[in-house]
Amino acid sequence: MKEPKSVWFCSSCGAESPKWAGRCPSCGEWNTMVEEKVRPAAKSRSISPAGRQSSARPTPVSAIETAEEARIRMPSAELNRVLGGGLVAGSIILIGGEPGIGKSTLVLQNILSIKSRTILYVSGEESARQIKMRADRIGRPSDNVFIVCETSLQSIMHHIGQLDPGLVIIDSIQTIASDDLESVAGSVSQVRECASQLLKYAKESGVPVMLIGHITKEGSIAGPKVLEHIVDAVLQFEGDSQHFYRLLRAIKNRFGSTSELGIYEMCQRGLREVSNPSEMLLSHSAEELSGVAVGVTVEGMRPFLIEVQALVSTAAYGTPQRTVNGFDYKRMNMLLAVLEKRVGFKLAAKDVFLNIAGGLKVSDPALDLAVICSILSSNVDMPVPPRTCMAGEVGLSGEIRPVGRIEQRIREAEKLGMETILIPRNNLKGVDISSLSIKVMEVAKVEEAFRALFA
Repeated sequence: MKEPKSVWFCSSCGAESPKWAGRCPSCGEWNTMVEEKVRPAAKSRSISPAGRQSSARPTPVSAIETAEEARIRMPSAELNRVLGGGLVAGSIILIGGEPGIGKSTLVLQNILSIKSRTILYVSGEESARQIKMRADRIGRPSDNVFIVCETSLQSIMHHIGQLDPGLVIIDSIQTIASDDLESVAGSVSQVRECASQLLKYAKESGVPVMLIGHITKEGSIAGPKVLEHIVDAVLQFEGDSQHFYRLLRAIKNRFGSTSELGIYEMCQRGLREVSNPSEMLLSHSAEELSGVAVGVTVEGMRPFLIEVQALVSTAAYGTPQRTVNGFDYKRMNMLLAVLEKRVGFKLAAKDVFLNIAGGLKVSDPALDLAVICSILSSNVDMPVPPRTCMAGEVGLSGEIRPVGRIEQRIREAEKLGMETILIPRNNLKGVDISSLSIKVMEVAKVEEAFRALFA
């Protein structure tokens, strides 16, 4: 048997190098090379193109027959939305997220509600008793879900061959190791080898496989980037452990759109679907307060209303503070500069605190107008008129620029009982709002929005 040798792998792209390098020669990332012990493979003879035999034959595109992919409907409507309609037979799905965010809970409460097929849940991190305690907390006992605590890929494939399941869950891919490699579990070579073997099984058997993965401190999927290329879909489970709401996004999806979004609420008995997030993100206080504005934002394909809260006060210690939760800090500073230069509000010597209600992080530029109005409302200590919302991007010259999906935003505002909505001028081209009862006010400058709200 040949002696193992040291090989350096890039933890970002999986590229192999015989020696360490500060910068990966393949992807250009710095300080990503890690050392692993591998056993060299036997050299294979080169085969000429004319002598290679294969069962596959080149086929014209026009001659390929297509059919709609058979999908397995999951019990969660939000998960089906993000997947594009359900699990595709033979697909391999990767779900990533921060520790304790609810990845295992999301998967477990879905598979416990499936009664039509046998499911194998492979856990490399928790014991069977821990998983049983979580299942009892969720309150959904099941006789067709089998739990096995195993970290060896060969043993897992043996259990799969004996049980012949209709769905396989791996929790998590970073804890699985193949006996054919001498490196530890979670290394670049182990993650790549285990994912490749599971992909081969899924495609040959037609059984979907769901992988649960770790993420790095930067928020990306841990392991080589090739892991995301191997799987058919990458779902990111986001949220703050200090808040109740969780967002499920599709970073990659070969069988659906990547612009869909699923919203959940963490409860004592597991995750609860939020079908209408607007009602939960708006305060129902009867008292009118300054510094509160309602913006209409779009996450993925879903429009919903969100509350923006601002507090402007005189700086007590000379240097003004800028504190932001849920919104881009640099963008808020840009909007404050627009108010200072274009509108004439002196905010340089004042503290500004901005918060997006519900603990959500919003990057939609259409929320600019709501941020501006909440800051102005707190500065002049006048509340925004009740049942008024807004959507618009603010430019550096103080103009309010058009935003996308304006009709969906207006209809969502009307559905939630809003009476007035402020939108950018000339944003209604080709949009018929004659059947809507909500009052639509078009504004072109920040000054016009200020006069419309506080005149």
